[in-house]
Amino acid sequence: MSLIECVPNVSEGRRPQVIRACADAITAAGATLLDQTSDPDHNRSVFTFAGSEGVVRAAVHALVDVALGTIDLRAHSGVHPRMGAVDVIPFVPLGGTSLDACVRIAREMGAELAERHDLPIFLYEAAASAPHRRGLEHVRRGQFEGLAAKLLGPEWAPDFGPAAPHPSGGATAVGARHPLIAFNVNLATDRLEVAKAVAAAVRESSGGLPCVKALGLPLAVRGVVQVSMNLTNFRTTSMERAFVAVRDAAKGFGVEVLESEVIGLVPAEALASAGASAIRLPAFRPDMLLEVRLLSRPAIR
Repeated sequence: MSLIECVPNVSEGRRPQVIRACADAITAAGATLLDQTSDPDHNRSVFTFAGSEGVVRAAVHALVDVALGTIDLRAHSGVHPRMGAVDVIPFVPLGGTSLDACVRIAREMGAELAERHDLPIFLYEAAASAPHRRGLEHVRRGQFEGLAAKLLGPEWAPDFGPAAPHPSGGATAVGARHPLIAFNVNLATDRLEVAKAVAAAVRESSGGLPCVKALGLPLAVRGVVQVSMNLTNFRTTSMERAFVAVRDAAKGFGVEVLESEVIGLVPAEALASAGASAIRLPAFRPDMLLEVRLLSRPAIR
């Protein structure tokens, strides 16, 4: 059986009952929930689930039904960029599944979600309909507040759905990609300008490390700042290399690294060259590895 991983990001990280309802919708549809991470500063939850194509598609529909019924971006705040109640839905190949299969699923699901919910859908990464839409950061630029104006421009007409935001749910990016590592490094300071400068130093788009996207964000609840990174190809830029780059850039401002954290699951290969201690990952557990989590859930359908 070919397996698909799906890692939707939902714009809710503060209301436990809504987060629980989203998770319950996924499992009730038959998908295996591998991981769920929520953060109140980001006001965002990341769900990682897997299954056969039919099961994963059913789980996505169930999740979107719940999220659009419970999340209103007109009253939403958080430090993480977002344009949708269900902000992004990536499909990731597992085992013998091909990326092309995930591209097909993303495009079919995008059309279905747009029709079912009158929701603007952008295709991104490998499923993108144009080169300028591949990067999620470009698709999401302007966020929910700028979405209505953005949709009026012909270069940002949605791939599916209306050229106007869903009133409470905004728009959703649906795509296909290889495994991505969401890797955050927290700095021992509350100076947001330091986190932003470090992020600019390490991200690819401003001359930093290849396959690294980075933002500097405040974590008010913890009283620190964060360099929030996506490593889009960990074989090109490893977790250790990204960590060292952040650490060295922060030292230039007289700031030390506090700790790092991973959102979601990590391929075992990504941590093979450096242990958790080398990147100050204090909360690491073996079941944070994708392969371990898959093996611990033999009933995946």
